Amino acid sequence: MAIVLFRVDDRLIHGQVVVGWGRPLGVNRVVLVDDHVAGSDWEQDLYRMAVTPDTEVEFVTVAQASARLRDWQSDMRRTLVLTGDLETMAALHDADPVTVHRINLGGIHHKPGRRERLPYLYLTDEEMARLESLEASGAAISAQDLPTTSPVSLKALG
Repeated sequence: MAIVLFRVDDRLIHGQVVVGWGRPLGVNRVVLVDDHVAGSDWEQDLYRMAVTPDTEVEFVTVAQASARLRDWQSDMRRTLVLTGDLETMAALHDADPVTVHRINLGGIHHKPGRRERLPYLYLTDEEMARLESLEASGAAISAQDLPTTSPVSLKALG
């Protein structure tokens, strides 16, 4: 099994991702898709400190990730693909809807214009509309903070 989770979490690599999701899913590679972080050595060093030495971390741009999705999917390493925002994940889905067909919404926190959908998930109406559009195009979208909690369907977030 290759890519075991596509997750949107605005905190990027942190304990909940590494321990909460990584351990139960047996993740041994995290791919962080973020144009800014992909070009920042010092931020990459900070994020590498959050994972165990046996977990590989790759930092890639949206364009690089879009080109490599099928390779990661066919690789034997158990991979978690992580983005910090919905638009980045939507771009990956648009690039390869067959591979990016199941999207997990994790921590997306309060900003002006967003309202609480779940204690860990705040979305604007425009973001909800974008997610509904993704789901209409074939993506299965659910919110779930940890694998031990029940997923919440996009429709239930309405």
